[in-house]
Amino acid sequence: MAYSVKSKKTGTDYILHSKDVTLKGGRQQTIYYFAKDERDNALDELPEGYELMENSRTGLPMLRKAK
Repeated sequence: MAYSVKSKKTGTDYILHSKDVTLKGGRQQTIYYFAKDERDNALDELPEGYELMENSRTGLPMLRKAK
């Protein structure tokens, strides 16, 4: 089952996804993002070393490196 979070501000459910991208210098990097629908690259849990936070102005969930 995909990792989902409900926005405290809007009440909308968001599902965590990841994607491997190639940067301009040729370096590979994994990006994490939230979407309203479940796609093929949905994750089952938070990546290690990251924590969940919510943007207080928009209510959108975001990941940040754990402190």
